[in-house]
Amino acid sequence: MELIVLGCSGSVAGPESAASGYFLRGSSGENVLLDMGPGVLAAIQRTPEVDPSQCHVIFSHMHADHCLDFPSLLVWRRYHPTAPATVRHKLIGPQMAQIHLQRAGGDYPDQPDNIEDTFDVLVHQVGEGDFDATIWPVYEVGELRVFSAPAVHTTESYLTRIQDSDGTSIVYTGDTAPTDVLPRFARGADLLVCEATWGECGGDKPEGMHMAGCDAGKAAREAGVKTLLLTHIPPWGDEEATFRGARSEFEGEILIAKSGMKLIF
Repeated sequence: MELIVLGCSGSVAGPESAASGYFLRGSSGENVLLDMGPGVLAAIQRTPEVDPSQCHVIFSHMHADHCLDFPSLLVWRRYHPTAPATVRHKLIGPQMAQIHLQRAGGDYPDQPDNIEDTFDVLVHQVGEGDFDATIWPVYEVGELRVFSAPAVHTTESYLTRIQDSDGTSIVYTGDTAPTDVLPRFARGADLLVCEATWGECGGDKPEGMHMAGCDAGKAAREAGVKTLLLTHIPPWGDEEATFRGARSEFEGEILIAKSGMKLIF
């Protein structure tokens, strides 16, 4: 699989990065966008490997910094003069995703934009306990298998695990506070794309919202992942301190997400 970071700035778009957005390509060529925060569509246009008309979309949750470029994606898919979408792709999101996105793109609040012309809308299905691909609810996206688990955030939010036909897998946290569900769900993953909004170790930050570097490192260690990619660090965040917090818990490979970063695994 190949992962391209389209945007990784936490909570708001930053001067050097769009807000949350990631492109994933499976070994069979299936394309998936994970979240579409402000600035992500512009980043896609700077990334030749990504055709916005040929992507499935998965939303972790519906906060603006993770979904606000979606109405513009609809315009591209419907009206691009030479490269519109020619098939419906899958869109996986929270229960509220369809009405939320349709209202965001509608002409008036009482006239939502029906997105079913271009997307087959599905709702995250969650499993429980230790992750087991043989029994966990799953969506098939080409040869990719998409699994979900509940995150802990201020709104309906999900952890996502995507597994390729060759067995490689990534786990994307979206936004979540520390939760015992994460290491059980991410067990043995090749890559954990983990939010680390609260800096080194959080301190007196609000509960039930986000993770810090040390939380991300702990989750990576307990899950036994190969690589930890720290992301969702806001423009005012301290990347070095966040890395230091993660390293205090995890001895494996740790990377800081950067716009345009490409990882193959």
